[in-house]
Amino acid sequence: MTTEYTAEQLRAAVADAVRAPSLHNTQPWRFRLVDGGIEVSVDPLRGLPATDPTGWGARIAAGAALFNLRLALAVAGTPATVRLRPYPADPDVVARLVPDVPRRPTPVEQSLHGAISHRFSNRAPFWPDPVPAEARWRLGEAARAEQCWLELVIGTSAVNAVAEVARSAHRVLERDPAYVAERAQWIRSEPAPDGVPAGAGGPQSEPQDLLPQRGFGGRNRAPGRDFEPEPLVAVLGSAGNTSADQILAGQALQRVLLTATDAGLSVSMLSQPIEVPAAREALRMSLGRFGTPQMVMRIGYGQPGRATPRRPVEEVLDLPVVPA
Repeated sequence: MTTEYTAEQLRAAVADAVRAPSLHNTQPWRFRLVDGGIEVSVDPLRGLPATDPTGWGARIAAGAALFNLRLALAVAGTPATVRLRPYPADPDVVARLVPDVPRRPTPVEQSLHGAISHRFSNRAPFWPDPVPAEARWRLGEAARAEQCWLELVIGTSAVNAVAEVARSAHRVLERDPAYVAERAQWIRSEPAPDGVPAGAGGPQSEPQDLLPQRGFGGRNRAPGRDFEPEPLVAVLGSAGNTSADQILAGQALQRVLLTATDAGLSVSMLSQPIEVPAAREALRMSLGRFGTPQMVMRIGYGQPGRATPRRPVEEVLDLPVVPA
């Protein structure tokens, strides 16, 4: 049985880990090898003070990267035992992974791992085709597998209630000059390894839109290409809202996103209702759920696209120095 991970195993797994989503594609994570274990940390130098003052978004992103890392190690036959927030004195370390008993990957792990390179946030309008019941069930099971819940918002009145909360939160955020300026800093008009390319930002918002779109500099949409009138809206939530709950939610989010990708679905994420505390509570109340909403998603069938760029693996690694 393997008792330690190697630098080569870490590099291979991190190549998948960095494909996780993050607010404004800031990629706020680091990975290091310590005493044969892999530690995943939030990178404080890539924080968003105006958009994410509490670090919620960074922990969600780190949790999503952690899920990809777990998948990569499992598919390589070297699964991990994971301990969340292993060092109370160092809250930036979100998890430590040590080798578990070697085994073959499950078919589900193989399918989800295969979806990592194909997943992307699709901010364009979706087709009107409904998401079938079997796919909806799979999405809910994906959240439950990571100790979270997924509420599919069914019915016009329920969707409108969630949409109104999202639009209200969006208006609050757009009135903050620091928030608007910070978002502008992460829009990329030229090729870059991070940030959101203007071409991937989705079309510009229009008054008739049901759900708000972040202004990433997208183009005006073609005539007749309105967003779907009855989107499948889903809310991912966790039992509580501690740092550990947020890391769990990040893992659940990535499992849901990869499950959707494997089913041929597209997803865009709306975090505005989560970023405004009053909106988050209003969202929870509208759902009638205990626990804490952690992400709102729009799910459906969309046109093909590509993932946004990622930084090279070596830029996010901290490896032990080998004595000469």
